[in-house]
Amino acid sequence: MKVGLQISSFTWPGGDAELAGTLAGVVRTADEAGFDSIWVMDHFFQIRSVGRPEEPMLEGFTALGYAAAVTRRARLGLMVGGIHYRQAGLWLKAASTLDVLSGGRSYFGIGAAWNEEESRGLGFPMPELRVRFGMLEETLRLVHEAWKAPPDGWPPFHGQHYRATRLIDRPRPLSQPHPPILIGGGGEQKTLRLVAQYGDACNIFGGPEQLRHKYEVLRGHCERLGRDYDSIEKTNLSSVSITPDGAGGSLTPAALVDRLGGWAEAGSMHAIFSVRDVWDLSKLELIGREVIPQVRGLGDPSPIP
Repeated sequence: MKVGLQISSFTWPGGDAELAGTLAGVVRTADEAGFDSIWVMDHFFQIRSVGRPEEPMLEGFTALGYAAAVTRRARLGLMVGGIHYRQAGLWLKAASTLDVLSGGRSYFGIGAAWNEEESRGLGFPMPELRVRFGMLEETLRLVHEAWKAPPDGWPPFHGQHYRATRLIDRPRPLSQPHPPILIGGGGEQKTLRLVAQYGDACNIFGGPEQLRHKYEVLRGHCERLGRDYDSIEKTNLSSVSITPDGAGGSLTPAALVDRLGGWAEAGSMHAIFSVRDVWDLSKLELIGREVIPQVRGLGDPSPIP
């Protein structure tokens, strides 16, 4: 099993003036501790399940570019990108740029988005969900066409939502055949069908039974579309609080290993979670020392290196 860190809050000691240095310490420590991936949310306001809208929130791709400069091995991605925050061509360029600047260590995380409050707050149009799914599918088609084009192909793209005359994407991504595409969400009719058709990874919320059910739905879509189910990385998203002794209702390292084992048994290949008070680097060091080595042999191996 692989292990990923999601950074969901930037409300840290020292405030805005210390944010850059604290973020560098968090991602560097996670990288050195053995986390396989590091993710930031693609939000403009803090989300209601984590804090108040006015709490600090970094723009996602900018934060990942910064993280790329201070890490060496972990893959980096958005968990997950909101489709209407960028035009399809900008999704292509930003994803390729991150992959190149990270040395081929990126994920292309994307989804249909949901946070109307931040969209309206900063003046972003918020199309209805049906339209956003159309935009998402066209963007997935566009990046696939651009990334599979021959070096001098530069094909056009004509869709309902996006029209592009020359899909020039230079430099090309270093990840081959392209950055792994992770599509977030568990919608059974649309989202998981898009994973089967266009994705390299999915991301699901919930406990083991929820994961089993959603992965079986994905398997059904793969069978109908002729896609190899085993070629898709199954991931899940959660949050944890950890201390050495389990104080205050937190998990001990052994309890976290058990939880990860339950997710692995349900089919997850890559457990991604936020860590409460992640600015306390001893928590990441504890996970690297007492958790990650214990879970490497759990579950099925991921098809994404």
